[in-house]
Amino acid sequence: AVEDGHLSGAEALVRWQHPTLGLIAPAEFISIAELSGQILQLGAWVMKEAIRQAKAWQDEGLPMMSMAVNLSAAQFRQSHLVQQIKAMLDEAGLEARHLELELTESMAMEDPQTAIEVIDALHDLGIALSIDDFGTGYSSLAYLKRFRISKLKIDQSFVRDIASDPNDRAIVDAIITMAHSLGFTTIAEGVETAEQLAFLHAHDCHEVQGYYFSKPLPADEFKAFVQARNGA
Repeated sequence: AVEDGHLSGAEALVRWQHPTLGLIAPAEFISIAELSGQILQLGAWVMKEAIRQAKAWQDEGLPMMSMAVNLSAAQFRQSHLVQQIKAMLDEAGLEARHLELELTESMAMEDPQTAIEVIDALHDLGIALSIDDFGTGYSSLAYLKRFRISKLKIDQSFVRDIASDPNDRAIVDAIITMAHSLGFTTIAEGVETAEQLAFLHAHDCHEVQGYYFSKPLPADEFKAFVQARNGA
C-alpha cells in the first residue's frame, strides 16, 4: 500500500523449470499452452496451488493478505468456473475474501454481458476482482461501471516513464481520477524507481507492485520477505 507501506497481498506467478533450458518465463510458454489447449489444466493447477499456498501462509502465522491470480480467457469462458473455484476454496479451507482474480480488459469486453454474469457470480461468492493491464484494451465505460470489480491495475507501459513523459503522467493521473470516481482501488504495475513511487503517491494511487520492492520470489523466500518487512 502506498500510504503506509504495508504489504497488502501477493500475486501468483508461474514459471516453467525446464530440464535443459532452465527457468522459462510465461511470455515464452503461455501462448503455446493456449494453442495446445493445455491452458485450462495449467490455469486450474495455478489456481489450486495459489489457494493452497495462501491458506498455508495463514496457518503459519503470516498476516492476512489477498492472493491475486490471473485468469486466462479460456478459463473465464468455462461454464463451471465459479463452481470449480468454490470447490478449491472449500478444499483448502480459505475464505473467498482472501482470493483476488485478475482479468484483462480484452477478456471482459469480448462478451460484456456474459462477463457481467460471471463477475457477479464470483463477487457473490465473496471473491474480489480486478481489471489487469488497464489502459491497454478498449474498455467501454458504459460496461466498466457495471462490472462489480474492486480494482484497476494500471499497466506498466504507462508507469515505466511517468518520471519523464508528460503523456504517461497524464494517462496515469486520468486513470486514478476515474477509478476514484467509480469507487475502484488503483494499483500500479512495474514500479522500479523511487521517482515512480513518489509520483504515484502524490496522485493518490492506492497500491503499487514491482521490482522496486522485490523480484518475484519462490514461496519460502516470499515468506521470509514478509517476516523481514514485519520485523519478525
